[in-house]
Amino acid sequence: MRAHTVLHVSTEQTSEYAGQQLGMPASGPGSMAPLWRRAVGLLVDWIIAQLISTYGFGADMGAGGAQSFVPLAVLAAINLLSITAFAATPGQALLRMQVLQVRAGSFPLQVLIRTALLCLFIPAVLSDRHGRGFHDAAAGTVIVRR
Repeated sequence: MRAHTVLHVSTEQTSEYAGQQLGMPASGPGSMAPLWRRAVGLLVDWIIAQLISTYGFGADMGAGGAQSFVPLAVLAAINLLSITAFAATPGQALLRMQVLQVRAGSFPLQVLIRTALLCLFIPAVLSDRHGRGFHDAAAGTVIVRR
């Protein structure tokens, strides 16, 4: 005799949204910020870092060698200082976002981990199953709407 396997296919649609498994609302303040908003916030921060590098430190835009790392160092300093003090970078604040902890721990240490991985770029463009960048997932943080 042959055994028959019956496959039940559900027609129900899951109504999962980014941040649901983290206990965040679907929309409005406290919900996960969408990728486009996070990217624009980072672009604003990068422009600020370039301006500070050029006019504050005299680094040439597009220069090679050690000068090419000045904007990245400035971006890291902006992230470390502003997120630790205000829970948001200038670009995030402009776009009404902030960084929150989703895992217990030392917030300054989480910001340090997040910033170091952000500067490596690759973790920032990849996301986990919740929609967070890998740098946020590794640090135990998430960017939400204010």
